[in-house]
Order: sequence, then C-alpha cells, then structure tokens
Amino acid sequence: MFRLVQAALLPAGTAGYLVAVPKLLLYSRRTAVSATLLASLYTRYMQHLLGTRPDQPAARLMMVMPNVSRVGFRLETGPTMAGHRLTGYVPRIYRYPYEGEPPMRHQQTARTSFYDAALRRHLPGLDQLVILGAGFDTRAYRLTPEDQVRCFEIDRPRTQAFKLRMLKNAGLATDRATYVAADFHAEDWLEKLVAAGFDPARPAFFLWEAATMYLDRAAVEGTLQRIARTAPGSVVAFDYFSAGIITSRSPFMRYARAATRFAGEPLTFGIDNTPPARERAAEFVTAFGLTLEEHRNFGRETRRRPAPAGFVTALVGRPGASGRRMGGSMAPR
Repeated sequence: MFRLVQAALLPAGTAGYLVAVPKLLLYSRRTAVSATLLASLYTRYMQHLLGTRPDQPAARLMMVMPNVSRVGFRLETGPTMAGHRLTGYVPRIYRYPYEGEPPMRHQQTARTSFYDAALRRHLPGLDQLVILGAGFDTRAYRLTPEDQVRCFEIDRPRTQAFKLRMLKNAGLATDRATYVAADFHAEDWLEKLVAAGFDPARPAFFLWEAATMYLDRAAVEGTLQRIARTAPGSVVAFDYFSAGIITSRSPFMRYARAATRFAGEPLTFGIDNTPPARERAAEFVTAFGLTLEEHRNFGRETRRRPAPAGFVTALVGRPGASGRRMGGSMAPR
C-alpha cells in the first residue's frame, strides 16, 4: 500500500525535485556556501518526521534555510510522508538504527547509524569531540551535561558563518560547540583547533562525515597525519568513496559529478577498494600510523567487484588504548 501511494504521487515528487535542486545548486554557486552539506540534514529531517531518530534542531534548521525551496521540498517529500501517514510504514532507508547492509543509494542515512554507534562506543571514555567539515551536523545538541564532552566544529569560514546565521534564525543556541573556521586545503586546522582550546594531549573523537570525497589527496592525507599526532586513544571515523566510483561512467555518477562540479564541490578523492575492501582500508589508515577498528561497505562487494564506498573507524595508538566503555548517554533518544 505504501508503494502504491508513492507511485500515485510520483509525478508531484519528481516535480518537487526538479524545483528544489536547481535552487540549491544556484544558491551555492552564487554564495560559495556548500550544497552537499544539505544531504545529511535532509535525511535526518526525514528521520525526525518519520519518528525514527528525533532531531528537533535539524527540523528547525530545514525551515529557515534560504537554499531550500519550500514548495519543491513539500512536493519532493510528499509521496513518502503521505504513504507513511496512510499506512504507518517507514521505508528501510529512513529506519534507525539502519538494518542490514546498505546499498549505495542508502549511504546518506546508513552512515548516520554508523557514526552514532561509533560515538556510543567511544565517547564515554573521551571528553573532546571534534566534528571535521561539520556542515549542518546537529550532534552537539544531542550531547547532555552527563556526557561531559566539549564539542568543536571545524568548517570553511563561509560555510561556518552561514551555519551560525541559520542557527540564530532557527532560535537555536550557538554555545553548544566551539566553532573553528579553517580551510582544509590551505590551513593547519589542528593549529587553529588548539588555539580554540582543544588539548592534543588528551584523547578525542574526530568525526569526519561526508568530506573526504570533496577534498584532494593532500588534504585527506594531511588531515589523517594530524589526527595521528594527537593523543593515543583518539579515534577518527570517516566515510569514503572508492577510486572507481569517483570515475564511474554510470548515469548516476555522471549526474553526481556534474551537479557537485556546478556547485563548486567536485568529487575528487577516492580510496583503492580492491576486494577485500577491509584490507585496503587497513592498509590506507596504517600508512598514517592509525589502527583500523571497524569497516563497513556501502554497496555490494564480490571477489571481482569492489564496493563503491565505505565507512571506517581507526584508532591512534594500539587498539583499546582509549580506555572506553560501552554504553553512554549518546544512545538514540
């Protein structure tokens, strides 16, 4: 029944997409404010509406974003929301925690579950959270005083100024994180982070979501090298595209490359994902003095066909050095 409702409303959803996407891309091209940062915010907004992962700050931000077409957005989300209200069904892509192995088309939502789970594992043993390329991440608002964690957010100056303006427009507090403006391509972000109060002698969790594919190799490697110089027991979590998917000639990837290039955020970096991908990921992080802890594929991997993307957590120093304990108040709520 849910699929029938979606199919019936598909023309309206398609029209909404065709209205919303040009406005988003044109705004980014004109202002140099990231367009790709909206992907995570959008999926978490949908999870909030569907009741699977409450995120009131994300919902409030979506309502004030000048790069979001209100009409297009309502039309685009209409088929899913109407189907849900009539049947109670939640599509797998928006379930939380995410169930099973995610195909590539579910990457944006599945990674939310993976990052949240990594935070639940590690954060109780740490008191510093650094969100690299933070965009419109709202995890700072999910922290409680019991977590006793200081949160830092790093992003490009223009994008960060835009976020702070939107937080104020949405009536959200701007003191939940320490905001550090830095360009990963041109500046030493760790130096700026330390100047803002970060203590490199204490372990930290570095959350680096949906960023590596938009950076060049020097910026990616430089970031991991800096993290590897922080205190033993620190953790970095990041997702990546494979080198093959970056250059894929599939219609979807051709469109993705054209759209991100138009917005000024071309897809540039990918990791060798020759099967088995976990071994390639371990080799990649080991080169920077890190130890692979977890690896998840986005998309199917076979002996001959690599997965198109992946998710990684890696440790600074030996495994288990962080003194972390399981559980903690970052659990879904």
